[in-house]
Amino acid sequence: MTEQNLIQKYAVAAPRYTSYPTVPYWDETSFSKEKWINAVKSSFELSNTNSGISLYIHLPYCESLCTYCGCNTRITKNHEVEKPYIKAVAKEWQLYKNILPHKPVIKELHLGGGTPTFFSPQHLKNLIEAILKDCNLHPEAEFSFEAHPANTTEAHLKTLYQLGFKRLSLGIQDFDEKVQEIINRYQSVEQVNLVTQQARNIGYTSINYDLIYGLPLQSKKGLLATINEVILLKPDRIAYYGYAHVPWVKPGQRKFTEAHLPNTQERQELYELGRNMLTEAGYVEIGMDHFALKSDSLYKAQIEGNLHRNFMGYTHQYTQLMIGLGVSAISDSWDGFAQNVKKVEDYLALVNANEIPVFKGHILTKEDLLMRKHILNLMCKSQTSWSALDLMNDNFVDSLNCLHDLEADGLIVKHENFLQVTKLGERFLRNICVVFDARLRQKDLETVVFSQAN
Repeated sequence: MTEQNLIQKYAVAAPRYTSYPTVPYWDETSFSKEKWINAVKSSFELSNTNSGISLYIHLPYCESLCTYCGCNTRITKNHEVEKPYIKAVAKEWQLYKNILPHKPVIKELHLGGGTPTFFSPQHLKNLIEAILKDCNLHPEAEFSFEAHPANTTEAHLKTLYQLGFKRLSLGIQDFDEKVQEIINRYQSVEQVNLVTQQARNIGYTSINYDLIYGLPLQSKKGLLATINEVILLKPDRIAYYGYAHVPWVKPGQRKFTEAHLPNTQERQELYELGRNMLTEAGYVEIGMDHFALKSDSLYKAQIEGNLHRNFMGYTHQYTQLMIGLGVSAISDSWDGFAQNVKKVEDYLALVNANEIPVFKGHILTKEDLLMRKHILNLMCKSQTSWSALDLMNDNFVDSLNCLHDLEADGLIVKHENFLQVTKLGERFLRNICVVFDARLRQKDLETVVFSQAN
């Protein structure tokens, strides 16, 4: 079967597997805030003294809506919202610290959004100082933040650098003006270049660009021009995502229809164009949807077998406990997940009432942990192996018995107790992981909740 035929065959809805179980298949009925707090305490004891913990802080505000966006955002030009929100995030972290037995050791801290650079440098400084108060830093601590090139100032860069931030991620998506107009996301090559050079001059050690293929009105000519500009700017990492069209989840995407989107073959051609250009320019594919220079820590992690994946995507840092702060943020204790309420007003009300603002979650079963291990191995190492103990689980055995098509199509090589994803199969990682997704298999597979896998 040709690669094009395989792409048509496997062009089905599938999760991106930044977690397992994925959010739509959490068992919310057996979850409680009390169980979550106990999971945090247990995980903290195991992780804090060894690897430290991670913090993700969700800053939801944007001045305008990017219509392609699938994130939880709040659109406003009123910057008076900054101060009360930052106070609430600091207070939420204090509520967590109140239940922990000793000082947290922070290994990883990431600001996401929304648009973190919506906030003023001073307010970001106040936030980070409040977060770090009464905490210890891991010797390998790493801080990073996402930014919009059009509103990131040198003051933002300097302030956050002085607070310990060394990694910067710029959302670019596409430089083509037609695409920028329909997705309502504007930034010029000159703006991106300015922020990139300022960050490098200040001392940032890693800069990431986010690019998206499959956007409305996107063409090979426009994408070629975009990636040529990106190669000249030479970021250390590139996240090259397929656009996720989920208008039933994100109404902003209804600004355009599927008629504006490239079809399956055109989408594949866009991906291959970008992939080939990046690899020819010296970037190495990392897991799924990521590329890095050989000088970057993400590449080194892949070579050394230390690549990890969490709700923030791929990282070379592993921590067992990640606490999400802010509206809609998701936390991970390894054996449990929890998500904060999704509306800013609800979030502020709960935190100001001294309540941890979790509203749903999932406590992992032994089977969940088994499946999570194998899916994470596949996503990060393109291989996994199993023991006789694993084979005692019926759903895992069922997964192994469902690999025939993938093997016949040349996407995997299966041995007695070992599975290796082939070079061809790396293009279909999400499809391979679906086979091990017992929770998805047990539900109605025709219910569309995920974007197209390829």
